Amino acid sequence: MSEDQQLEFEPRLPSYDEPPPGHVSGSRLERVLRSGHFAVTAELNPPDSADPADVFEAARPLAEVADAINATDASGANCHMSSIGICALLTRAGHGTIYQISCRDRNRIAIQGDVLGAAAMGVRNVLCLTGDGVGVGDQPGAKPVFDFDSLSLLRTIRTMRDQGTFLSGRRITSPPRMFLGAAENPCVEPLDWRPERLAKKVEAGAEFIQTNYIFDVPVFERFMARVRDMGLERRVFILAGVGPLASARAARWMRSNVPGIHIPDAVIERIEKSAKPAEEGKRLCVELMQQIREIPGVAGVHVMAYRREHEVSEIVAESGVLKGRVPERSRTPGTD
Repeated sequence: MSEDQQLEFEPRLPSYDEPPPGHVSGSRLERVLRSGHFAVTAELNPPDSADPADVFEAARPLAEVADAINATDASGANCHMSSIGICALLTRAGHGTIYQISCRDRNRIAIQGDVLGAAAMGVRNVLCLTGDGVGVGDQPGAKPVFDFDSLSLLRTIRTMRDQGTFLSGRRITSPPRMFLGAAENPCVEPLDWRPERLAKKVEAGAEFIQTNYIFDVPVFERFMARVRDMGLERRVFILAGVGPLASARAARWMRSNVPGIHIPDAVIERIEKSAKPAEEGKRLCVELMQQIREIPGVAGVHVMAYRREHEVSEIVAESGVLKGRVPERSRTPGTD
């Protein structure tokens, strides 16, 4: 990596004198959340390429507004550049990353080794996922592993971090210091079970949650009401998933083909009736972010803009969700 590339990707960090209470990882995302500020994370769609420049280009508009960038792990059971590879590139460039781990493709031996390797590269946040089945991807003949699910993966990394041991009981000389996350689908059936599932993930070790896309705010509000009744918002930071719809056709395809996606008919009709569907999709995303920010217990948003990363900075700016966030970000290179 050239010196020019390094300088282009200096991070913008909140300048806290002391880490907030409970802080364990050293990550900017954890600092922001534990200090009570509204957080923004964003998903980087991995390239079908071995060129690091493709990663940096996709990361540029995300880094302008995101406290951490998600590196997806073969989402939808489709092969792309690996999540650990993307994290390696972005952490070297000074970005905060979220290392997504899917249980679909690796056993417990490989996963524990990858966690240590990611921590050694400076990765401080991890999102634990069970993963989509291979049948939904473009290589359905692949052999699934699923040695873990998201709950057992959370417990494993918490054991490595807090007890300093592998699952075998063997000691780890320098444990990984990671902020542990998981995913949730608040708006898909069975709705009554979703808060209970969230509670299990919190018990397993989840410290932050990134939800799937939220297009139905009333359903999400009911989910959050139950979360508050259970006291879970005091135990885990919830970041609501949002993203721009490109067209009514794309929305219908997502609803029919992507697991865990709920898009109301009214949302699709709004996009379909617009003279400029992509622009209407962006406006809808801005409105959803503004509405979600006002729901008690929501700690941030997670922006997923598939192949539209270039729009993320503009969408976040227009939403105003970061207005008034203090302290101001500083340019402090070399750390997450």
